[in-house]
Amino acid sequence: MSITNETELLGMKKVSEAVACTLKQMIDYARPGMTTKELDDYGAKVLSDLGAKSAPYLTYGFPGWTCISVNNEFFHGIPSDKRILQEGDIINIDVSAERDGFWSDNGGSFVLGEDINQHQHLVEASKYILKKAIANIRGGTRIADIGHLIESEAKKRGYKVIKNFAGHGVGRGLHEEPHDLLNYRDRFDKRRFKRDSVIALETFITTDSTLGQTLADGWTVVGDKGGYMAQHEHTIVVTGDKPIILTEMNGILN
Repeated sequence: MSITNETELLGMKKVSEAVACTLKQMIDYARPGMTTKELDDYGAKVLSDLGAKSAPYLTYGFPGWTCISVNNEFFHGIPSDKRILQEGDIINIDVSAERDGFWSDNGGSFVLGEDINQHQHLVEASKYILKKAIANIRGGTRIADIGHLIESEAKKRGYKVIKNFAGHGVGRGLHEEPHDLLNYRDRFDKRRFKRDSVIALETFITTDSTLGQTLADGWTVVGDKGGYMAQHEHTIVVTGDKPIILTEMNGILN
């Protein structure tokens, strides 16, 4: 969507605070020995208490309130009472929701407890890259240039990017124009970011894979060549200067 008045900006701020608060509380709540369903149920209550409704459930009938992916699962992981979190897991939580007709999206990867499996470098790379990408977005910036920045920064650190999933516009629905905010440069993409537009910008930084493949459950995405992935996502408003990070209170870039 494009922000045209203060009422719309306030609506986006409120739903973004709801998803950001939920994500932060879920990350803080996660413990070894907990099932992903327990974590999802906790997130569902936080969302509900904040007056928000799960976007993936509303939009797609997703079998959970949030997406929780563990280790070799990259994203869209289904919460399960059979999946038990372990010390050192790399976990990705994606929380998106609707509140009063406005929609927002955010996510983050983190290492649970001690980094016994050496995933923290990947997580930190993803954080840094999203922070740098957001800092370079203005009204008029080429979308493809931000994709190039993301991939270039990943390569510097010995990583790859997923090329068949992307960030997107958000606001009056979960997925809006501009679609396909890719993590690499598409030289045929001549689009530019528009001032006052709302987007969900996300990284897909991987150790081995460049394509995401959906498993037989119809939801969970893994890498075509295996490995691990870190993802971080903020909903932002594009301006003529620094973007407004609507989901900043999730603390994912700290």
